[in-house]
Amino acid sequence: MEVEKGKGTDVSDVQGEDDLDEEPGEEIESAPPLKVGEERELGNSGIKKKLLNNGIHWETPEFGDEVTVHFVGTLLNGIKFCSTRDNGEPMTFKLGEGKVAKGLDNGITTMKKGERVLFTLPPDFGYGAEGRDGVPPDSIVQFDVELLSWITVVDICKDGGIIKKIMEKGERNERPSDLDEVLVKYQVALADGTIVAKTPEEGYEFYVKDGHLFPALTKAIVTMKRGEKVKLIVQPKYAFGDKGKEATDGFPSIPPNSVLNVELELVSFKPVIDVTGDSKVFKKILKEGEGALVANEGAAVTISYIAWLEDGTVFERKGVDGGQPLEFITDEEQVIPGLDRAAATMKKGEQALLTVSPEYGFGSVVAERDLAAVPPSSNLVYEVEMLDFVKVTTVAL
Repeated sequence: MEVEKGKGTDVSDVQGEDDLDEEPGEEIESAPPLKVGEERELGNSGIKKKLLNNGIHWETPEFGDEVTVHFVGTLLNGIKFCSTRDNGEPMTFKLGEGKVAKGLDNGITTMKKGERVLFTLPPDFGYGAEGRDGVPPDSIVQFDVELLSWITVVDICKDGGIIKKIMEKGERNERPSDLDEVLVKYQVALADGTIVAKTPEEGYEFYVKDGHLFPALTKAIVTMKRGEKVKLIVQPKYAFGDKGKEATDGFPSIPPNSVLNVELELVSFKPVIDVTGDSKVFKKILKEGEGALVANEGAAVTISYIAWLEDGTVFERKGVDGGQPLEFITDEEQVIPGLDRAAATMKKGEQALLTVSPEYGFGSVVAERDLAAVPPSSNLVYEVEMLDFVKVTTVAL
């Protein structure tokens, strides 16, 4: 059921410097939360909000989000002019697109999930001088509204090319960067529902900077949190453009200029750090360490590791299979520079995979190590665990 939009004034039309200190639809930040049964005007808009039932959590929807609500619209004399409860079907619409009375749009942005309120809308934020079916001109109207749920909608590129609907929120606040390795699951379909790409059950792992399938995927992934699930609507310019894609891996072809619907989950990601700032030593965190402290320079560290060449030849092991771990002081040139610099960035208990270029490894000479010789100008790989570190105190003489 659609509520006919009002012809009155938008909140932004009546706001001057002294009218509303907050954004349209927001309550004054310094005001205490409403208690059940209390009523308050939203700014100086004339819109009144009376709390009938508390909601849960603290988040509220924003303009552009897709909300699902139940509502009953009445005149001040109690005469009903619209209701979703009559047929038991709630209404879903995008806030700020004029699908409902303007005051209702603004009022819903102040609501929490599960909250039920009574909004009283002046004519300017209801149906104005024209009224509507069942609402006389210049009428004050009331809406009994329950916010059932909402989906956050994001225009990723700000041009309508990639629309992201957040179906399930992720964990914490970290998002992957271009260097990180991500594990994702996705299913890609044409507008008619034909599935044209899908990951295996275990997902697919790749480095963000390397890209995958089509540009929209990586653009969306760097906006997501670990565990987040989204639906994307992707326009051709961020998909396969006017060329389309041939049939591969048992999936049908993608016609030119196809709009794609994508279900995407960011299962996890491994942060990758450019340790030296010149892309010569990378650290991929396999397991987060404890606390916030890192070894830094001048620490006595104890590490275990396995080191190998790009062809897989293992040339050194320390602290594994019953062997003794390696102890050294960082920034004292006791190990190769790449290992030294990386160890200084690690937390206790952290496990990481290092890739070290020759400039920060053994350089242009042959290096005889415990298990094999390292050829000149070799790229090295270390799987390292920071077992412990102690800050070394120097005494001034």
